[in-house]
Amino acid sequence: MEKIKVLIADDVKILRQGLKAILSHDAELEVVATAENGKEAFEKCKVYRPHVVLMDMRMPEFDGAYGIAAIKEMLPDIKVLVLTTFDDEETVNKAVDSGADGYILKEMEDEKVIASVKSVYQGISVFGNSIFQGMRGRLLAVEQDAVKLPKEGINALQGQERVFYSMKSRQLITFTKKELELLGLVAEGYDNKEIAASLCIAEGTARNNVSKLLEKVEAKDRTQLAVYAVKQGLDGGL
Repeated sequence: MEKIKVLIADDVKILRQGLKAILSHDAELEVVATAENGKEAFEKCKVYRPHVVLMDMRMPEFDGAYGIAAIKEMLPDIKVLVLTTFDDEETVNKAVDSGADGYILKEMEDEKVIASVKSVYQGISVFGNSIFQGMRGRLLAVEQDAVKLPKEGINALQGQERVFYSMKSRQLITFTKKELELLGLVAEGYDNKEIAASLCIAEGTARNNVSKLLEKVEAKDRTQLAVYAVKQGLDGGL
């Protein structure tokens, strides 16, 4: 069985060494490289091709946001899990906007860090509870950014569909009930296999449906799609 290859990016040497020791205790993980900043992480990703990068956010010269964006642009198959001490709104937003696949804090127990790496590798977006709740609270609190249903849209659809705006072009789009249900599952962190089981469809169909939603919403990845769903209040089901 192939090991999950991990690259650790942190500007503090002792933390890099500590994380490497922790991850190396798990037989399914292999730390293939370490880096001191976002640029070095990106450069080493091109050489070592890790499956997952553990990325700190605040590092000198080239921070985590730089590293995440560079990796996602050139090596989109590599998963990036933020591991940092900062949970403020600005830092979390920078990570998500850059394309992070997850965001956890360094205070998390060792076994949970390992579990998070494995989950991200499997395509599940992972956010620490405090991070997720903070994101959800902030997004739902900003009324001017919340998508509201046009009155005429509600009347025209007669309760069968709901109307939203796309992320980039801000065009009106509609979702069927099935699509809303799928959005809710993505927001809850379900992978394609779990979505397929929940909706009683083939895994390939689930994958295609998620891809169609990404295109419809104009989201660049599942993380953005999940945040969009949370912003619309779809993470709690219909």
